[in-house]
Amino acid sequence: MTITRTVRVVGATAAAALLLAACGSDGGTSDGSTDAGTIACASGSIKASGSSAQKNAMAEWINAYQAACGDATIDYQANGSGAGIQDFTNAQTAFAGSDSALKEDEQPKADARCAAGPALNLPMVGGAINVVYNVEGVDKLVLDAETLAGVFNNDITTWNDPKIAALNAGVTLPDATIAQFHRSDESGTTDNFVKYLLAKDVWSYEGGKAWEAPGGQGAKGSDGVASAVKSTPNSIGYVELSFAQDAGLSSAWIDNGNGPIEPTSENAAETIATATIEGTGNNLPLSIDRAGTTGYPVVLVTYEITCEKGLSGADLEVTKSFLTYTASADGQAALTEIGYVPITGDLLTKVQTAVASIG
Repeated sequence: MTITRTVRVVGATAAAALLLAACGSDGGTSDGSTDAGTIACASGSIKASGSSAQKNAMAEWINAYQAACGDATIDYQANGSGAGIQDFTNAQTAFAGSDSALKEDEQPKADARCAAGPALNLPMVGGAINVVYNVEGVDKLVLDAETLAGVFNNDITTWNDPKIAALNAGVTLPDATIAQFHRSDESGTTDNFVKYLLAKDVWSYEGGKAWEAPGGQGAKGSDGVASAVKSTPNSIGYVELSFAQDAGLSSAWIDNGNGPIEPTSENAAETIATATIEGTGNNLPLSIDRAGTTGYPVVLVTYEITCEKGLSGADLEVTKSFLTYTASADGQAALTEIGYVPITGDLLTKVQTAVASIG
C-alpha cells in the first residue's frame, strides 16, 4: 500500500488565512518534522475520548489524517470531558479531549498514569459557546450575564420577563414558560459557561464540569442539547457554535457591558487571543479574561491531554503524528469553516513545541 503523506485542507476561508498570517504562525513544528502542508504519518490504532465540544473538529481532523495515512486508525469517542479524563487516567486511551485543563486534583492522577513524565494540557481548539434558543418570531435576542444567570437558575421563568424585555426593545416576546436545557454529563462546556457567569459575579453555585443549579432538563452531549432545543418550543440551552450551525439554531447576542456581541468565530477569537499561559514548561493551561473582553465573552478552549513521556508503541507514534498535524497551520485552518477558532501566533508555536516533546 502506498501511503500518501501530504494533505491539503481546502475550503478554509480567506479570513482564517488572514488571521493565521496576522498572528505570525509559520505552521511548522519546532523540530522541523513537518510543514504547513504535510503529514508525517505513523501506523497503528489508538483510542481517544472526551470533549463533545470538539466532536466536529475531531471528525474533520481524523478524516484528513486517515486519508493521508492509510495505516493509521484513530477512534475518538465524544463522551464528555469528565469521562475523557477518567478514560485517560485509567490508561484506556492515548489522549483525552477536555474543554477545561486538568484541575488541581486531576493533574497528579494524570501524571501518575504517564509515570515517565507529566501529563500535558495542549490547547488545540477554540470556540464560542452559543446560547441557543427556539422562540417563534424572535429573530434576534439579546441577553447579558444577569439574565443568563436568572434563566439558568430559574429566577427568570418566562420569555416576557421584564429583565429580558428591557434588553430587547421592540421585540415581541411570548408569555411562555422558558424550557431550559443544560448538560447532563460532566462537561467542559458547562465549566466554561459557568466560568463566564462566575467572572461576572452573578452565579451563586460553584463552577466545574457538573451542572449544579436546580431545575431545568439535562441532555447528554452538545448534540443532545442542540437536539433538545431544536425540538422544544420556547427553549434555551448552551452549545458550541459548530453545533448551533449544524442544527440551524438561533443564537443570542451577549451584552458584556459594551453593547451586544454576536457569537461568531471572529468575535470569540478576540477573547481567546487575550489568554495567558498558567502552566510551566510544555504544560499549557490557559487563563482567559471573560469579564473584561470586548469580544464575544462566552468562550472555551479544548485541550488534548496526553503524556509528554510514558506512551509507547502505536499510542506514542500515532498520537504524536496526529497531534503534529492538528497543531499545524493546515490542521488549524480547517477549523474556521466548521465554527471553531484556530490557535494562532506564539501560543500555537508553544503548542507545536510541546507536541514535538512527546516521546
